[in-house]
Amino acid sequence: MPFRDTIGHRHLVRLLSRSIAGGSLPPSLIFSGPAGVGKKRTALALAQTLNCGRPVVRGQGPGARDQGPGEAGDELPIDACGECPACRRIARNAYPDVFLVRPEDSASIKIEQIRDVIAQTAYRPFEGRRRVVIIDEADAMGADAQDALLKSLEEPPPHSVFVLVSARADVLAPTVRSRCPSLRFGRLNPAEIARALARDHGYTEEESRLAAALAGGSLGRALEAAAGGLDDVRAAACRALRQVAEAADSRGRLEGARGLTGARGAGSTTAADREQLAARVTALLALVRDLAILSSRAHGGAVANLDLTSELEGLSRLYDRDRIVRAFTAADRALRALGRNASPKIVADWLALQL
Repeated sequence: MPFRDTIGHRHLVRLLSRSIAGGSLPPSLIFSGPAGVGKKRTALALAQTLNCGRPVVRGQGPGARDQGPGEAGDELPIDACGECPACRRIARNAYPDVFLVRPEDSASIKIEQIRDVIAQTAYRPFEGRRRVVIIDEADAMGADAQDALLKSLEEPPPHSVFVLVSARADVLAPTVRSRCPSLRFGRLNPAEIARALARDHGYTEEESRLAAALAGGSLGRALEAAAGGLDDVRAAACRALRQVAEAADSRGRLEGARGLTGARGAGSTTAADREQLAARVTALLALVRDLAILSSRAHGGAVANLDLTSELEGLSRLYDRDRIVRAFTAADRALRALGRNASPKIVADWLALQL
């Protein structure tokens, strides 16, 4: 996927394109930000642009190709064509000068993986112009793996670029972070996610809008939700909203929190449990937004969960406008706390008491 096809992050894409065109791209970078917003895909677009056989260059000159009027990439000084053999092979992870390092079965990146790619970067590129090492989920590197990488970040091999991709860049060692300029990727807006789902994944307009509303700014989460767990996630959020509202005391509200955390939520703090709770709180937030739309008598077409109209009408009798505002604020704060790696159990209990 070339830069011009990247969903959102236009200022970052332009910055990277200008750096490549001007020969000022740093030899090591950190792409940080929420999971599922396109960090790894942008890193692959960077690798394509550096090694493309027929790059799209803005303006005139030998080898230049003009971009069509109105294209998304019309402000990019240079971009990959996305069609040449090098671009296609990079997209398939089958190019000899682009290395994609990911956690193994143990969910960690081993020192041996890092040593292997470092050894490869000691040589000139085999086929392309630049070797690109993309370390996905870089926070999964242990201390020994980060130490092994440190020398290459301090004294980058010629013709090599390292890109560390992480949703939790603060977990990386300070010595690693200090040697890599960081680009912060923000959450995507629902319109961008819906457009990507319709354009690249064949979703209908209604499916795209609903999945985008529940995605929390993450295209990856939208795809996961729509692939199977969407109904379960929304059902859990609906039950929690109703159970908390109907509870006679704090104990009853805390019972409602169990529906958000799931069976393992009593004391679990793993990333998977945090993601599960974040998905359900995001669904809850979308439901509360729909309640606000219904309470204001706004146009019904703006409701994201149209297929849950009867459930929403039942909930609207339990949530007046003040309570809707309180619920919306609390759910938003809960998501931000989860983004800071707060305990799912504590977040769910706190949210239940606030609703």
